[in-house]
Amino acid sequence: MLRLILAEDSVLLRAGLTELLTRGGHQVLAAVGSAEELVRAVEAQRPDAVVTDVRMPPGFRDEGLRAALELRAQDPSLPVLVLSQYVATAYATQLLTGASAGGLGYLLKDRVGEVAEFLDALRQVAEGRTVIDPEVVRVLLSRQSEDRPLARLTPREREVLTLMASGLNNQALAARLFITEAAVVKHASSIFMKLDLDATEGNRRVLAVLAHLSGQEAEA
Repeated sequence: MLRLILAEDSVLLRAGLTELLTRGGHQVLAAVGSAEELVRAVEAQRPDAVVTDVRMPPGFRDEGLRAALELRAQDPSLPVLVLSQYVATAYATQLLTGASAGGLGYLLKDRVGEVAEFLDALRQVAEGRTVIDPEVVRVLLSRQSEDRPLARLTPREREVLTLMASGLNNQALAARLFITEAAVVKHASSIFMKLDLDATEGNRRVLAVLAHLSGQEAEA
């Protein structure tokens, strides 16, 4: 069971998320509707993890994200799962910049409808892993020009890269793509070689890929 702080400005969605998380076996210590309340609640309750929307009052721009970054600056080990209505790669990049041991997640709100996937993503973030919505990775991939290293990747390697960033380990990746774990390792090694990255594992591996994607996007 995780002790959670939830921040969502929509009353209905906040109530729905609270119910979903409670049914998932977790304890929602506080469910708040603004970024200021989120910061105060975390400081008072010291939760195991935070789930927050990007856009919060009063400006409904990126107040929730900025609150998450503030909380991470105070406690780099605090797991944070950020929810967004739309694909905004700049938000994902901001969240991942300077990422440390604490888990981080960036998911589209549509993913919440897939309850099992959403709860699994939260679990991974709480365990210190990085989970990024596959659609965000696809957008980053689609923005790479043909002269960038990502153009060297085969269609299968792009599939592996997308699922890797969404938090799947080698076993789960193999099951999703109906290939062997040995094949996953081979594809991953090829990806890192083509991107000139160290073949690190786990959370560091995902962060390395996303840092590379974000950097390539900035240069484009």
